[in-house]
Amino acid sequence: MAMKFNQMLKFQQIKNAFKRFDQDHPKFKNFMNAVWREQALKQDAVIEISITSPEGKNYCSNIKLNAADIEMFEQLKSMKPE
Repeated sequence: MAMKFNQMLKFQQIKNAFKRFDQDHPKFKNFMNAVWREQALKQDAVIEISITSPEGKNYCSNIKLNAADIEMFEQLKSMKPE
């Protein structure tokens, strides 16, 4: 199925946003590269995220990865530009 022009435009916008994010936050890319290199994303691994608002309120959550999660990460990994 061919991509429609609007889909291609949206894809390019997302690609540009990721590029900007990568430039603004280089440590995150290094972190993710280490995660991929060490193959840390495995079934039963736990991902934890913590966000602190500018007002100091903290939000924290975690997920335990299952087989479907790992499959999704592998699909995302295959989309990674060289």
